Amino acid sequence: MVEVLPPQAVNSFPKTIPFSSRQHIMLQLPRQDADLENTGTWAKYTPKLCHHCAASCCSLPVEVQAGDLVRMGLIDEFSLQEDPKYIARRLIKERLVEHFHARTATFTLARRASGDCIYLDSQTRRCSIYTNRPDTCRNHPGIGPRSGYCAFRKNPHNSISL
Repeated sequence: MVEVLPPQAVNSFPKTIPFSSRQHIMLQLPRQDADLENTGTWAKYTPKLCHHCAASCCSLPVEVQAGDLVRMGLIDEFSLQEDPKYIARRLIKERLVEHFHARTATFTLARRASGDCIYLDSQTRRCSIYTNRPDTCRNHPGIGPRSGYCAFRKNPHNSISL
């Protein structure tokens, strides 16, 4: 199946490419949606896939460090001097974190009942804190369950089938 980039994606290409060329750029998308639990079904990652994906990576557990919590605005820098267990207790109570791993001082961000990250906009399927997102998200899929691959699932609102 061949997918045509939606107009908003085509218009975001560099202006050095003539508009007539930008209209005809095609992207081959995976034929089948990935199973989050089976990394063998994941697609080889290319940045262009993100424009057509339903943000399935945002349904995976996100583990963060205290520095990420500062960037995300959940704690301030002075809190870094506190015992991480106390920070975790407060953030779990506020339903921002679902688990704390004391041995590694790693926090697992809370998710909605659907499994989606609490920072994923349910309408646009895009991150609501993108510029302040944690390192785990910044480095995905370079690191993670299957390095270099992503759990691509087609977003029906972003692409047009031929």
